[in-house]
Amino acid sequence: MPDTETPTAAEPDYDRLLRANLDRVFNERDAGKRAAALDELFVDEPVMYEPHDVVRGRAAIADVAGKLLEQFGPTFRFSPVGAAVGHHGLGTLRWEAGPDGGPVAVTGTDVAEMAGGRIARLWVLLNPPST
Repeated sequence: MPDTETPTAAEPDYDRLLRANLDRVFNERDAGKRAAALDELFVDEPVMYEPHDVVRGRAAIADVAGKLLEQFGPTFRFSPVGAAVGHHGLGTLRWEAGPDGGPVAVTGTDVAEMAGGRIARLWVLLNPPST
C-alpha cells in the first residue's frame, strides 16, 4: 500500500543545490569563495563519502576540492550531465570532468542526503573507466 502521508516540509531544489555544489565548491579555485559556498550549501557538520575515504566537515571537503583542482590543472572542470533528480530528501546528479574543451577524464554521480534544505551527506560515485 502506498504511503499517503503528506510531507511536512517542501522538497529542496535538488538541481540548484547539486549544480551549485559542482560549480561553487568543486570548480571554485578561490578558497574563500569555496568556503562561503560550503557554508551556504552544506549543513554545519557534513560528511562526504569518496570511494576510498570518508571526509568530515566543511573545511575538509573544501580541502579535498582544492587539492583536486590543483592536481588536475587550471582548466579542469566538473560539468553536470542532465538535471538532478530527487525526492524525500535524497538527490542525484550525474557529472563529467576533464580539461575545459578537452576530453572527458572521469564521469560519476553525486548522491546527496538533504537536511533543512542543505547537503548533509554526499556520496561521490565514480564510473569505471571506458575501454
